[in-house]
Amino acid sequence: MRILSTLARACAILAGLLMTAITLVTCVSLIGRNTIGVTLQGDYELTAVTAGAAVALFLPWAQLRRGNIIVDFFTARVPGHINAVLDRFGALVLATVMLLLAWRTSIGGMSSYNSQTTTMMLGFPEWIVYAAMVPPLFLTGLIALYQAFIGDFQEQAQ
Repeated sequence: MRILSTLARACAILAGLLMTAITLVTCVSLIGRNTIGVTLQGDYELTAVTAGAAVALFLPWAQLRRGNIIVDFFTARVPGHINAVLDRFGALVLATVMLLLAWRTSIGGMSSYNSQTTTMMLGFPEWIVYAAMVPPLFLTGLIALYQAFIGDFQEQAQ
């Protein structure tokens, strides 16, 4: 689990750096637009591309730290061992979804690469975003699999 934890932490740091960079780009663009009437070309595209990658990069850390939303309305008064089984089942479902998303995103990326699709204003290759999203989606799936079959949820929650 130490390797998964290190990779999840690296993904979260990279996501934070990406979000910081795109925030600075947006600020520069807004200040330029509102003061001298000049904006950065394609700032909206850069924001969309970066945000998509950053969201995927935050997922492994969120799963590792049990930061995803848990609705316990119906299970608040259920014994702990039943909640543990439900948590493991939820982790298994999430693992399945994340691994399917990683697979389909990789196929989408290959399709985008083969068709050479780009963003409209900047001509930024879209396959790069797909390629940036596949590893963190796969990592989230692996973390959830670990939690479903091996991991102790109490360890990660602290």
